[in-house]
Amino acid sequence: MSEYRRVVVTGLGAITPIGNSVQDAWNSMVEGRCGIGEITYFDTTNYKAKLDAEVKDFNARDWMEKADTLRSDRFAQFAIASAVQAVEESGVIGTLPPERVAVYFGSGIGGIQTFTTEHNKLLERGPGRVSPFFVPMMIANMAAGMIAIRFNCQNAALPAVTACASGSNAIGEAVRAIRHGYADAAITGGTEAAITEPGVAGFINMQALSTATDPNAASLPFDKRRAGFVIGEGAAALILEEYEHAVKRGAKIYGEIVGYGSTCDAYHITAPRPDADGGRRAMVEAMQEAGYKAGENVYINAHGTGTPLNDKGETIAIKKALGEEDARKAVISSTKSMTGHMLGAAGAIEAIACLKALETGIIPPTINLLEPDPDCDLDYVPNTAREKKIDIALSNSLGFGGHNACLAFRRV
Repeated sequence: MSEYRRVVVTGLGAITPIGNSVQDAWNSMVEGRCGIGEITYFDTTNYKAKLDAEVKDFNARDWMEKADTLRSDRFAQFAIASAVQAVEESGVIGTLPPERVAVYFGSGIGGIQTFTTEHNKLLERGPGRVSPFFVPMMIANMAAGMIAIRFNCQNAALPAVTACASGSNAIGEAVRAIRHGYADAAITGGTEAAITEPGVAGFINMQALSTATDPNAASLPFDKRRAGFVIGEGAAALILEEYEHAVKRGAKIYGEIVGYGSTCDAYHITAPRPDADGGRRAMVEAMQEAGYKAGENVYINAHGTGTPLNDKGETIAIKKALGEEDARKAVISSTKSMTGHMLGAAGAIEAIACLKALETGIIPPTINLLEPDPDCDLDYVPNTAREKKIDIALSNSLGFGGHNACLAFRRV
């Protein structure tokens, strides 16, 4: 790491199913609150899956001018709201030339709500009624673009679109840009708002979603009862900054991003490699960059979706990356047991969970883990948060298309 510029986190923001600020979301994680409930956005009579994890009490007007809310999809609104929180906390904007501040913000799907609405207009009322804002509201880069416009960030403004790994890949690519001198700071993270009729129907028909009707028996990472994920939504933002600049201006530093691994299974469009080698390599890359040493106290925020193949495969990857002995000493949890699967935003909120775990010495639990799967036999911090000082935190994200990302964090 010595040849690279160091990258630290100086601001955080979150819009989630368990709270619309970082502190509220973190408190919910520590207390083991479940953000899952019945789908309210549309009639689910003909849908096998009835549950989701929705953002509650969100008003885009709290974060944006009315005109901007009318020409932006919900996924971009979530992104703006989380970015505003992070920027306000950090105070970095204005301390650097605009051309030195980048935006890397991921979304797995983009404006599917807009696509659904405008496609229905096309079929019902004809092409003349489709909104002139349809395309800019729909495209997946628009969260990054609108954040850059809002804060006059004139460096790169790029999305990562790697399904469930989008948030983590966005953060990792922002880290590399700052490390190698292409930028001095970045607004980064991920966002998603895909709880729509076609989005839910598509996931149901590929047999990815849980069809449970009890919110406490639906998102069940590492439990032998698991049978699919619960679709969630929201956004999370991090301000990344070159270390010396952050120290010079007296910024609060949450932690340092010390490693990033990015690999591809090159195997299947949805299923993970049976040998979990892609996930293993992503973890090893991140750990090597982080200077990991055997015997360190490790927390892993697992991808942990609650699907049969993912959880078993991720367990294999952790054992191979750390070695059997250290894997059994690591503390691991899936906060998706509380947030549901926030898709393109998942990696970003889980990065925040890692930073808060390092800061507080509290490990968030995997709630509702009542019947451990023999194939998932590591310490997943079942049901109750645990106090433990950790040396390094890893966040895993594994996406459709075979995308694997791992971020490594340490205290400064």
